[in-house]
Amino acid sequence: MMRPPIKEDMVKPEQLRMARHALRLSLKEFADMSCVSHMTVHRFEAGKSGVAHATVEAMRTTLEAKGVQFLKHGSMSDGIGVAIKPDQP
Repeated sequence: MMRPPIKEDMVKPEQLRMARHALRLSLKEFADMSCVSHMTVHRFEAGKSGVAHATVEAMRTTLEAKGVQFLKHGSMSDGIGVAIKPDQP
């Protein structure tokens, strides 16, 4: 199944899910902190379409307020973390 395209500056579903797990936040806890529904978080983390850019930004800023850094390809972090390698040809 093809995933819908994501704006280049938007956090990716995998990044959001990894960050939430790193902070040991349940889906419901994170949804409440972000002021979005738990189904919206679930849909976005599963790569489903239909999640508004403003909603993704609300989730991103919630995690950043907890110390998470979202990195673009080739970026360096100020702390420990994990990264996903881009698809190799």
